Amino acid sequence: MNTVHFDGEILSCQNYISGSFVEASGQEFSIYSPYTGSIIAITKTSTIKDIAQAVASAKTAQIDWALRSLKDRSQVLFSFRHILLREIDAISNLVSLESGKTLAEAKAGILKGIEVLEFALSLQNLDTGGKMEVSREVFCEYRRRPLGVVAQITPFNFPAMVPMWTIPIALALGNAYLWKPSDKTPLTAGRIAQCLTEAGLPDGLLNIVNGGQETAQALIDHPDIAAIGFVGSTPVAKAVFQRGSQLGKRVLALGGAKNHILLLPDADLDMSGRGISDSFTGCAGQRCMAASVLLAIGDCDAHIETIKNRAASLKLGKDMGAIISAEHAAFLRSAVDEAEKSGAKVILDGRSIKAPSEYPGGYWFGPTILDHVPPESSAAKTELFGPLLSIVRCKNISEALAIENKSLFGNACSVFTASGPLAEKVVRRSKAAMIGINIGVPVPREPFSFGGCQASKFGHGDITGQSSLDFWSDLVKVTTKWETQNDETWMS
Repeated sequence: MNTVHFDGEILSCQNYISGSFVEASGQEFSIYSPYTGSIIAITKTSTIKDIAQAVASAKTAQIDWALRSLKDRSQVLFSFRHILLREIDAISNLVSLESGKTLAEAKAGILKGIEVLEFALSLQNLDTGGKMEVSREVFCEYRRRPLGVVAQITPFNFPAMVPMWTIPIALALGNAYLWKPSDKTPLTAGRIAQCLTEAGLPDGLLNIVNGGQETAQALIDHPDIAAIGFVGSTPVAKAVFQRGSQLGKRVLALGGAKNHILLLPDADLDMSGRGISDSFTGCAGQRCMAASVLLAIGDCDAHIETIKNRAASLKLGKDMGAIISAEHAAFLRSAVDEAEKSGAKVILDGRSIKAPSEYPGGYWFGPTILDHVPPESSAAKTELFGPLLSIVRCKNISEALAIENKSLFGNACSVFTASGPLAEKVVRRSKAAMIGINIGVPVPREPFSFGGCQASKFGHGDITGQSSLDFWSDLVKVTTKWETQNDETWMS
């Protein structure tokens, strides 16, 4: 299958509660495909009443689930992995249809999610706690205790991957999970829930409530939800963190980014051309790991030409997907207009690119490169979330690092160079939390964790990897003594 398929049938997208699809009680709204510009589904907003129903179901189911051994819970996740791989083409098409990704990108996102699932499966062998004789016949040990009912609010750009960062770990640790997908991409969530039910997950342990801002706020406010995970823009991440924290909940909210790539003249021409072009055009630039600012140090004209030629060769609908909405495509066009007025030179213009013949009604914006961008301009500082690369010319690496360090965000930074010492200088002086050397999208692979810093993250720890275990569970410390000893120590 080379094209995104839609048979024209408008789907009914419902909540998923206690193992069944049920209609929400709020206002009806439509889901549009970025590929076609047409309605693909109808759903309803979840109200406080719907959330209460989902939480009640989750609370009941979680009690027995927590009593199962980690090995027993993992058996369900083993089956879930098998089903996901079996259904990967159908789920990828659904992801593409509602989010605008290419089929290859959609499939890659699911496979990345499966990596996190495999990490969760490894916990039965790795997360053993630890026990030590700390005094004569006195033992201390660690045990993990699930929090109870937890919730995740996920973004439109990765309808399968981002929830798969948290579902396997939260469930493996014994929690019940409430999921509010983006109101732009709720269809994938229902399909993943069906896969988990088929895998043997007891009813009530995964519940889905659809809706927008009001639904998210009601979810955060529910007193029986112990922890909230969020991925989205920085303003919303900050608001979610503040609201949840004020209620005494554990919150980890990942926000936006303005990622920088430092390009040095000694960088490999092919490696930098491919890596930088793919970074800002992949997922149509609609990802927090996209390179959006290129800090070109010295004479990098040959590298920039290679980047431009690769980006210009991409075919919309095949090599690069659609923009999530007509409104956002219009925003990107206006951002380029503003950049031109501020002194930037457009060397690759995607504003008026022709739509693919297969998808004439979709929302399209082509790869765009702005050169000689003033470092204090909006194009250099604001997250635009599209296939748009702003090039800032720098005299030396210190000037480039000063620009990177001034950013409010702290998600990702990369450097392309053949020099180990210069690469190490970027690693040591960058303010980002995820750093790449000759890699345009420095996403850590499991078990290394994913997470930014500064205005790219609110809360402590990371959302995947070892540190995520402490977010989704409490570490219980048990001290045990069974026999009285003749000699005395301070613990006797």
